[in-house]
Amino acid sequence: MLDVVLSFAVILIVFLVLPLIVGQTEHKVMAHMQSRLGPMYAGGFHGWAQLIADGVKFAQKEDVIPAAADRRIFMIAPGVALVPYLVVLIAIPLDQDLVAVHLDLGLFFVLAVMGVGVLGAIMAGWASANKYSVLGGMRAAAQLMSYELPLVLAASSVAMAAGTLSIPGIVEAWQWWWLPWQAIGGVVFFLAGLAELRRPPFDMPVAESEIIMGPMTEYTGMRFALFMLSEYAGIVVLSFLTTVLFLGGWHGPLLPGWLWTLVKVFLLAFVVIWLRVTYPRLREDQLQKLAWAILVPLALVQLALTGVIKVLI
Repeated sequence: MLDVVLSFAVILIVFLVLPLIVGQTEHKVMAHMQSRLGPMYAGGFHGWAQLIADGVKFAQKEDVIPAAADRRIFMIAPGVALVPYLVVLIAIPLDQDLVAVHLDLGLFFVLAVMGVGVLGAIMAGWASANKYSVLGGMRAAAQLMSYELPLVLAASSVAMAAGTLSIPGIVEAWQWWWLPWQAIGGVVFFLAGLAELRRPPFDMPVAESEIIMGPMTEYTGMRFALFMLSEYAGIVVLSFLTTVLFLGGWHGPLLPGWLWTLVKVFLLAFVVIWLRVTYPRLREDQLQKLAWAILVPLALVQLALTGVIKVLI
Protein backbone atom coordinates (compact mmCIF):
# COMPACT_ATOMS: atom_id res chain seq x y z
CA MET A 1 0.00 0.00 0.00
CA LEU A 2 2.85 2.37 0.87
CA ASP A 3 4.49 1.67 -2.51
CA VAL A 4 1.27 2.60 -4.30
CA VAL A 5 0.93 5.84 -2.33
CA LEU A 6 4.55 6.78 -3.03
CA SER A 7 4.13 5.99 -6.73
CA PHE A 8 1.10 8.22 -7.02
CA ALA A 9 2.85 10.98 -5.06
CA VAL A 10 5.79 10.87 -7.51
CA ILE A 11 3.40 10.96 -10.48
CA LEU A 12 1.57 13.96 -9.02
CA ILE A 13 4.85 15.81 -8.50
CA VAL A 14 5.98 15.00 -12.05
CA PHE A 15 2.58 16.10 -13.38
CA LEU A 16 2.78 19.43 -11.57
CA VAL A 17 6.45 20.20 -12.23
CA LEU A 18 7.28 18.99 -15.75
CA PRO A 19 4.53 20.99 -17.55
CA LEU A 20 5.73 24.14 -15.80
CA ILE A 21 9.31 23.44 -16.86
CA VAL A 22 8.16 22.88 -20.45
CA GLY A 23 6.13 26.11 -20.33
CA GLN A 24 9.07 28.14 -19.05
CA THR A 25 11.35 26.52 -21.63
CA GLU A 26 8.92 27.39 -24.41
CA HIS A 27 8.89 31.06 -23.39
CA LYS A 28 12.69 31.28 -23.41
CA VAL A 29 13.33 29.10 -26.48
CA MET A 30 10.80 31.06 -28.54
CA ALA A 31 12.36 34.31 -27.36
CA HIS A 32 15.81 33.22 -28.53
CA MET A 33 14.58 31.74 -31.82
CA GLN A 34 12.60 34.86 -32.69
CA SER A 35 15.22 37.32 -31.36
CA ARG A 36 12.97 38.91 -28.74
CA LEU A 37 13.85 39.27 -25.10
CA GLY A 38 10.49 38.68 -23.50
CA PRO A 39 10.10 39.03 -19.70
CA MET A 40 13.57 39.16 -18.18
CA TYR A 41 13.07 40.67 -14.72
CA ALA A 42 10.76 38.41 -12.67
CA GLY A 43 12.93 36.58 -10.16
CA GLY A 44 16.17 38.09 -11.41
CA PHE A 45 18.30 35.82 -13.63
CA HIS A 46 16.77 35.53 -17.09
CA GLY A 47 13.25 36.07 -15.74
CA TRP A 48 13.13 32.56 -14.24
CA ALA A 49 10.07 33.36 -12.08
CA GLN A 50 7.89 34.72 -14.90
CA LEU A 51 5.79 31.55 -15.02
CA ILE A 52 5.17 31.81 -11.27
CA ALA A 53 4.19 35.45 -11.71
CA ASP A 54 1.75 34.43 -14.44
CA GLY A 55 0.22 31.86 -12.09
CA VAL A 56 -0.25 34.50 -9.37
CA LYS A 57 -1.81 36.80 -11.98
CA PHE A 58 -4.32 34.13 -13.04
CA ALA A 59 -5.20 33.40 -9.40
CA GLN A 60 -6.00 37.07 -8.79
CA LYS A 61 -8.26 37.47 -11.83
CA GLU A 62 -12.02 37.54 -11.48
CA ASP A 63 -13.82 34.29 -12.31
CA VAL A 64 -16.46 35.29 -14.89
CA ILE A 65 -19.17 32.99 -16.28
CA PRO A 66 -21.30 34.30 -19.18
CA ALA A 67 -24.98 34.78 -18.32
CA ALA A 68 -26.15 32.53 -21.18
CA ALA A 69 -23.58 29.78 -20.53
CA ASP A 70 -24.39 26.27 -19.35
CA ARG A 71 -22.82 26.89 -15.95
CA ARG A 72 -22.24 23.29 -14.90
CA ILE A 73 -20.58 22.20 -18.16
CA PHE A 74 -18.69 25.50 -18.36
CA MET A 75 -17.21 24.95 -14.89
CA ILE A 76 -16.13 21.32 -15.29
CA ALA A 77 -14.72 21.58 -18.84
CA PRO A 78 -11.18 22.68 -17.72
CA GLY A 79 -11.01 19.68 -15.39
CA VAL A 80 -12.10 17.33 -18.17
CA ALA A 81 -9.31 18.77 -20.32
CA LEU A 82 -6.63 18.38 -17.63
CA VAL A 83 -7.32 15.29 -15.50
CA PRO A 84 -6.99 12.63 -18.27
CA TYR A 85 -3.33 13.53 -18.73
CA LEU A 86 -2.73 12.89 -15.03
CA VAL A 87 -4.48 9.53 -15.31
CA VAL A 88 -2.41 8.53 -18.35
CA LEU A 89 0.85 8.96 -16.43
CA ILE A 90 0.04 6.06 -14.09
CA ALA A 91 0.64 3.59 -16.93
CA ILE A 92 3.80 5.15 -18.45
CA PRO A 93 7.10 3.67 -17.16
CA LEU A 94 9.95 5.98 -16.24
CA ASP A 95 12.37 3.06 -15.80
CA GLN A 96 12.23 -0.71 -15.84
CA ASP A 97 10.73 -0.89 -12.36
CA LEU A 98 9.33 2.64 -12.14
CA VAL A 99 5.69 2.46 -13.23
CA ALA A 100 2.73 3.13 -10.95
CA VAL A 101 0.34 0.57 -12.46
CA HIS A 102 1.42 -2.24 -14.78
CA LEU A 103 -1.52 -2.75 -17.15
CA ASP A 104 -1.61 -5.62 -19.65
CA LEU A 105 -3.69 -3.39 -21.93
CA GLY A 106 -1.75 -0.23 -21.05
CA LEU A 107 -1.48 1.08 -24.62
CA PHE A 108 -5.23 0.71 -25.16
CA PHE A 109 -5.84 2.45 -21.84
CA VAL A 110 -3.66 5.51 -22.50
CA LEU A 111 -4.98 6.06 -26.03
CA ALA A 112 -8.57 5.86 -24.81
CA VAL A 113 -8.00 8.25 -21.90
CA MET A 114 -6.08 10.75 -24.05
CA GLY A 115 -9.12 10.99 -26.32
CA VAL A 116 -11.21 12.06 -23.31
CA GLY A 117 -8.98 15.10 -22.76
CA VAL A 118 -9.99 16.58 -26.11
CA LEU A 119 -13.63 16.50 -25.00
CA GLY A 120 -12.83 19.31 -22.53
CA ALA A 121 -12.36 21.76 -25.41
CA ILE A 122 -15.56 20.55 -27.10
CA MET A 123 -17.52 20.95 -23.85
CA ALA A 124 -16.06 24.42 -23.26
CA GLY A 125 -16.95 25.56 -26.75
CA TRP A 126 -20.53 24.35 -26.52
CA ALA A 127 -21.16 25.62 -22.98
CA SER A 128 -19.79 29.15 -23.52
CA ALA A 129 -22.77 30.46 -25.54
CA ASN A 130 -20.33 32.20 -27.86
CA LYS A 131 -20.24 31.69 -31.63
CA TYR A 132 -16.45 31.75 -31.74
CA SER A 133 -16.25 29.20 -28.93
CA VAL A 134 -18.74 26.91 -30.68
CA LEU A 135 -16.73 27.16 -33.90
CA GLY A 136 -13.55 26.33 -31.99
CA GLY A 137 -15.27 23.35 -30.35
CA MET A 138 -16.43 22.08 -33.75
CA ARG A 139 -12.89 22.39 -35.09
CA ALA A 140 -11.55 20.51 -32.07
CA ALA A 141 -14.09 17.72 -32.67
CA ALA A 142 -13.11 17.53 -36.35
CA GLN A 143 -9.43 17.25 -35.43
CA LEU A 144 -10.14 14.53 -32.88
CA MET A 145 -12.04 12.43 -35.42
CA SER A 146 -9.42 12.95 -38.13
CA TYR A 147 -6.23 12.37 -36.16
CA GLU A 148 -7.35 9.64 -33.76
CA LEU A 149 -7.16 7.09 -36.60
CA PRO A 150 -3.51 7.65 -37.64
CA LEU A 151 -2.56 7.91 -33.95
CA VAL A 152 -4.06 4.50 -33.15
CA LEU A 153 -2.74 2.88 -36.33
CA ALA A 154 0.81 4.08 -35.63
CA ALA A 155 0.64 2.84 -32.04
CA SER A 156 -0.78 -0.49 -33.26
CA SER A 157 2.31 -0.96 -35.42
CA VAL A 158 4.74 -0.86 -32.51
CA ALA A 159 2.42 -3.04 -30.40
CA MET A 160 2.38 -5.59 -33.23
CA ALA A 161 6.17 -5.50 -33.39
CA ALA A 162 6.48 -6.12 -29.64
CA GLY A 163 3.64 -8.64 -29.48
CA THR A 164 2.03 -6.98 -26.47
CA LEU A 165 -0.20 -4.05 -25.47
CA SER A 166 1.71 -3.58 -22.21
CA ILE A 167 3.77 -0.39 -22.40
CA PRO A 168 6.64 -1.72 -20.21
CA GLY A 169 6.50 -4.88 -22.35
CA ILE A 170 6.88 -2.80 -25.51
CA VAL A 171 9.91 -1.00 -24.07
CA GLU A 172 11.50 -4.29 -22.95
CA ALA A 173 11.03 -5.77 -26.43
CA TRP A 174 12.51 -2.68 -28.12
CA GLN A 175 15.76 -3.07 -30.10
CA TRP A 176 17.95 -0.35 -31.60
CA TRP A 177 17.09 -1.41 -35.16
CA TRP A 178 13.45 -0.54 -34.44
CA LEU A 179 14.42 3.11 -34.97
CA PRO A 180 14.50 2.83 -38.80
CA TRP A 181 11.86 0.07 -38.80
CA GLN A 182 9.26 2.08 -36.87
CA ALA A 183 10.37 5.56 -38.03
CA ILE A 184 7.29 6.17 -40.19
CA GLY A 185 4.98 5.18 -37.35
CA GLY A 186 6.87 7.36 -34.90
CA VAL A 187 6.53 10.47 -37.09
CA VAL A 188 2.83 9.77 -37.74
CA PHE A 189 2.17 9.21 -34.02
CA PHE A 190 3.97 12.40 -33.01
CA LEU A 191 2.25 14.61 -35.60
CA ALA A 192 -1.18 13.14 -34.86
CA GLY A 193 -0.59 13.70 -31.15
CA LEU A 194 0.32 17.35 -31.80
CA ALA A 195 -2.89 17.78 -33.76
CA GLU A 196 -4.97 16.29 -30.92
CA LEU A 197 -3.27 18.71 -28.52
CA ARG A 198 -4.13 21.58 -30.89
CA ARG A 199 -0.53 22.74 -30.89
CA PRO A 200 0.83 24.94 -33.70
CA PRO A 201 0.77 24.42 -36.62
CA PHE A 202 -2.43 22.50 -35.78
CA ASP A 203 -4.02 25.20 -33.60
CA MET A 204 -7.05 26.00 -35.77
CA PRO A 205 -9.51 25.44 -32.86
CA VAL A 206 -7.75 28.24 -30.93
CA ALA A 207 -6.58 30.52 -33.79
CA GLU A 208 -6.32 33.85 -31.96
CA SER A 209 -6.36 35.88 -35.18
CA GLU A 210 -9.50 34.14 -36.50
CA ILE A 211 -11.74 33.04 -33.63
CA ILE A 212 -10.14 34.83 -30.65
CA MET A 213 -9.23 31.81 -28.46
CA GLY A 214 -11.86 29.36 -29.66
CA PRO A 215 -13.23 27.25 -26.78
CA MET A 216 -11.32 29.37 -24.25
CA THR A 217 -12.67 32.77 -25.35
CA GLU A 218 -15.00 33.20 -22.36
CA TYR A 219 -12.66 31.74 -19.73
CA THR A 220 -10.78 33.84 -17.18
CA GLY A 221 -8.62 33.36 -14.12
CA MET A 222 -7.75 29.88 -12.91
CA ARG A 223 -10.07 28.09 -15.31
CA PHE A 224 -8.16 29.62 -18.23
CA ALA A 225 -4.91 28.68 -16.49
CA LEU A 226 -6.10 25.05 -16.23
CA PHE A 227 -6.59 24.97 -20.00
CA MET A 228 -3.05 26.29 -20.48
CA LEU A 229 -1.71 23.74 -17.99
CA SER A 230 -3.54 20.95 -19.83
CA GLU A 231 -1.75 21.98 -23.04
CA TYR A 232 1.69 21.67 -21.46
CA ALA A 233 0.69 18.49 -19.62
CA GLY A 234 -0.37 17.10 -22.99
CA ILE A 235 3.06 17.93 -24.42
CA VAL A 236 4.70 16.02 -21.56
CA VAL A 237 2.39 13.00 -22.02
CA LEU A 238 2.87 12.95 -25.81
CA SER A 239 6.65 13.15 -25.37
CA PHE A 240 6.58 10.32 -22.82
CA LEU A 241 4.45 8.11 -25.08
CA THR A 242 6.61 8.75 -28.15
CA THR A 243 9.69 7.99 -26.05
CA VAL A 244 8.47 4.69 -24.62
CA LEU A 245 6.82 3.46 -27.83
CA PHE A 246 9.31 4.50 -30.52
CA LEU A 247 12.57 5.64 -28.89
CA GLY A 248 13.23 2.81 -26.48
CA GLY A 249 12.23 4.51 -23.24
CA TRP A 250 14.89 3.80 -20.63
CA HIS A 251 17.27 2.04 -23.07
CA GLY A 252 20.60 3.83 -23.47
CA PRO A 253 24.29 3.56 -22.57
CA LEU A 254 26.03 4.77 -19.40
CA LEU A 255 23.24 6.89 -17.88
CA PRO A 256 20.54 5.51 -15.55
CA GLY A 257 17.37 4.38 -17.33
CA TRP A 258 15.08 7.01 -15.80
CA LEU A 259 17.51 9.73 -16.87
CA TRP A 260 17.53 8.45 -20.46
CA THR A 261 13.73 8.59 -20.47
CA LEU A 262 13.70 12.20 -19.26
CA VAL A 263 16.40 13.26 -21.74
CA LYS A 264 14.37 11.87 -24.65
CA VAL A 265 11.18 13.47 -23.29
CA PHE A 266 12.76 16.92 -23.08
CA LEU A 267 14.29 16.58 -26.56
CA LEU A 268 10.84 15.83 -27.97
CA ALA A 269 9.33 18.73 -26.01
CA PHE A 270 11.97 20.95 -27.61
CA VAL A 271 10.87 19.68 -31.04
CA VAL A 272 7.27 20.62 -30.18
CA ILE A 273 8.42 24.16 -29.35
CA TRP A 274 10.59 24.29 -32.47
CA LEU A 275 7.62 23.36 -34.68
CA ARG A 276 5.54 26.13 -33.11
CA VAL A 277 8.18 28.74 -33.93
CA THR A 278 8.92 27.43 -37.42
CA TYR A 279 5.63 26.68 -39.19
CA PRO A 280 2.55 28.85 -39.75
CA ARG A 281 -0.94 27.66 -38.91
CA LEU A 282 -2.51 25.31 -41.45
CA ARG A 283 -5.88 26.00 -43.01
CA GLU A 284 -8.73 23.69 -42.04
CA ASP A 285 -8.73 21.97 -45.45
CA GLN A 286 -4.96 21.49 -45.25
CA LEU A 287 -5.37 19.95 -41.81
CA GLN A 288 -7.89 17.39 -43.05
CA LYS A 289 -5.85 16.62 -46.16
CA LEU A 290 -2.75 15.97 -44.06
CA ALA A 291 -4.66 13.50 -41.89
CA TRP A 292 -6.59 11.54 -44.51
CA ALA A 293 -4.35 11.81 -47.58
CA ILE A 294 -0.93 11.55 -45.92
CA LEU A 295 -0.86 10.32 -42.32
CA VAL A 296 -3.46 7.54 -42.60
CA PRO A 297 -1.82 5.99 -45.71
CA LEU A 298 1.62 6.26 -44.07
CA ALA A 299 0.30 4.55 -40.94
CA LEU A 300 -1.16 1.75 -43.07
CA VAL A 301 2.18 1.39 -44.87
CA GLN A 302 3.90 1.10 -41.48
CA LEU A 303 1.41 -1.57 -40.39
CA ALA A 304 1.98 -3.54 -43.60
CA LEU A 305 5.77 -3.22 -43.26
CA THR A 306 5.60 -4.40 -39.65
CA GLY A 307 3.47 -7.39 -40.64
CA VAL A 308 5.89 -8.42 -43.40
CA ILE A 309 8.97 -8.11 -41.19
CA LYS A 310 7.28 -10.03 -38.34
CA VAL A 311 6.55 -12.88 -40.77
CA LEU A 312 10.14 -12.90 -42.03
CA ILE A 313 11.72 -12.96 -38.56
